[in-house]
Amino acid sequence: MVAQAQTQTPNPTESAQVLGAQTPALPGDLSVVPAPSLTARAWLSMDVNSGQIIAAEGLNEQVEPASLTKLMTAYLVFDALESGRLKLDQTVVISDKAWRTEGSRMFVKVNSQVAVNDLLQGVIVQSGNDASVALAEAVAGSEGAFAALMNEEAAKLGLTATHFKNSTGLPDPEHLTSVRDLGVLSAALVARFPQYLHYYSQKEYTYNNIKQPNRNRLLWLDNTVDGLKTGHTQSAGYCLVSTALRDGRRVVSVVVGTANDAARTENSLKLLNWSFQNFETVKLYDASNPAVTARVWEGEVENVGLGTEGALWLTVPRGKSSEIKPVANYTQPLLAPLSKGDKVGTLTLSLDGKVLAEQPLLVLQDVPEAGFFGRMADKVRLMFE
Repeated sequence: MVAQAQTQTPNPTESAQVLGAQTPALPGDLSVVPAPSLTARAWLSMDVNSGQIIAAEGLNEQVEPASLTKLMTAYLVFDALESGRLKLDQTVVISDKAWRTEGSRMFVKVNSQVAVNDLLQGVIVQSGNDASVALAEAVAGSEGAFAALMNEEAAKLGLTATHFKNSTGLPDPEHLTSVRDLGVLSAALVARFPQYLHYYSQKEYTYNNIKQPNRNRLLWLDNTVDGLKTGHTQSAGYCLVSTALRDGRRVVSVVVGTANDAARTENSLKLLNWSFQNFETVKLYDASNPAVTARVWEGEVENVGLGTEGALWLTVPRGKSSEIKPVANYTQPLLAPLSKGDKVGTLTLSLDGKVLAEQPLLVLQDVPEAGFFGRMADKVRLMFE
């Protein structure tokens, strides 16, 4: 799919600018099949392949995450494992604080030594608050220091409505997030740490002779579901972040503030099914398939491909992919030298007159400057353009 090229002359007092950005429309707003009626306080559906939010209600409303907090707890533990700061077979001494933490538990014993691998199953499968605190202390020395790391990582991920006060999700007036932030975090976890996703599809775990089931009932109802996390407190209600993989396409759903376990399960399954059945995600461009070929002046070559960093996927209502309208807005004249990755404009993708996505338009290969005579010839040509 070749993008329509729209060039613009730069303001002499400014560097290259893209055309005014628009707030992207949600694919769900363009579907003839409306989103299902849900009883959740706030909810979201996101396509992980494209990174687009398909539909949402209460997208940026601050809510209590309850044990959905443990998504970030595990994210930081996975990061520590990948960097070598922790090892799965490393043992952690259970502190009095971890042992005394209230709420759901793995039932570790104070002063016992428990492997990180066991504690991760305690956090993810059993939603153990004691295991969460133990891992927080192993990573950062204290739960307070770990909460600071959680907030630092939240800022890196762009979680603008999120603030963490603990590793467990126990209620605190300042411990808040949004369904948008939970979706972004979940997509990042799945994309960055696929090697640990198996923990989230584990249906039960036994520790200290106590068998506890995974509270995500979707694992028994739909074999395409492979995570992620439940949460519940009296004030937060029943919450669930779920994800499913069907035919190579991954969707994450977030529901918070439902009345009971059955409601969060039903809401989530409705949302997943609607998202898979009524939308498709198509690959438009990659490094070998530029969005547009642009004229270059004063370079060793006359043309260069412009596109996006990595593959670009777009989620649209099913059957509508042929109607996507890509427009590449970039500054002319493009003067060499140009380096691969230089940002020269914006690629806008629209459907039914609505902008669905905007991406930086990048130079896809180096263009060295031409020799003296080549540059002079192009300078003359530009005078008549």
